[in-house]
Amino acid sequence: MGVTHTFPHRRTTCIHVITLAVNDLTRALAFYRDGLGLPSEGVIGTEFAGDETNPAGAIAIFHLHGGLILTLYPRTELAKDAHSPFGPPKTGEFSLGHAVPTKEAVNALLATVAAAGATVTAAPHERPWGIYSGYFRDPDGHLWEIMWNPQLEDI
Repeated sequence: MGVTHTFPHRRTTCIHVITLAVNDLTRALAFYRDGLGLPSEGVIGTEFAGDETNPAGAIAIFHLHGGLILTLYPRTELAKDAHSPFGPPKTGEFSLGHAVPTKEAVNALLATVAAAGATVTAAPHERPWGIYSGYFRDPDGHLWEIMWNPQLEDI
C-alpha cells in the first residue's frame, strides 16, 4: 500500500517557467520574437551586472498561453546562477511543443523559423495518432515540435 501525500498549496499546473540557456541573448531574442512570433519587451535586467562568480541579470521573457513564461538566459549566467559547471552545449532529451490552429499554420511557421535561422529536422507530416507536425532546432540547438492537433481547443 502506497503513501498518499496531500499538498494543499499545489496548483493544477506545476510548470510556470521554462528557461532556455542560449549562447547569444540578442540573437536568441530576435529568433523567438521575429522568427517564432512570440511577444517580448526585449532584453530586461541589464542593470544587474555580474562578475566571475555572480550571474548578470539580462534576460528575455515571453508570456505564453495559459500563464506559462518562457525565458532566455545566457548559458554562462545560467551556469553561475545554478552553481553548475559551465561546459559545451548539450541537447537534452526533450522537445518543446507549440500547437497551432491548422495544418497550414504548421507549414507556415516551420518556413518562418527556418528563414530566421532554425534547422528543420523533420518535415511536417501526418502522424499515425492523428496530429500533423514537424520539428526544428533553434539556433542554440533546442528541439521544438510545431503541431496541429484536432483534440486541442483554444489555440
